[in-house]
Amino acid sequence: MEKYKDIGFKLTPQRLAILDHLDGNKEHPSAEDIYKAVSKQFPTMSFATVYNTLETLRQKGGVIELTIDPGKKRFDPNIEPHHHLICIKCKRIADIHGNYKLTVPNRERADFEIVGNHIEFYGICPKCKAVKN
Repeated sequence: MEKYKDIGFKLTPQRLAILDHLDGNKEHPSAEDIYKAVSKQFPTMSFATVYNTLETLRQKGGVIELTIDPGKKRFDPNIEPHHHLICIKCKRIADIHGNYKLTVPNRERADFEIVGNHIEFYGICPKCKAVKN
């Protein structure tokens, strides 16, 4: 939680509960997922509190906003460079920590200096694969 103090983030009890839910969370939750989990502890907390906290964290570099699922924004507390594997059926997201070197030919870079990349892999997770259609 110290890292959030370092970015000038006021730690209220509600924000601490949100941060606690995010800590080590590999599920890439949406604001709604976080709200459902945290509102059990703080029933009077509004959805806006969760959303605004996530937006502040995103702006300060504390979470990454994923736009993988067009139906809802999801958030990743792991801000280290990594890639994602997405199930095309249930939308489950898994982290991939491999370093994949990609070269973009000069003619396609439009004079950009490339400083990083993010790769999305798509597939069917074991749970969905096990379900008979």
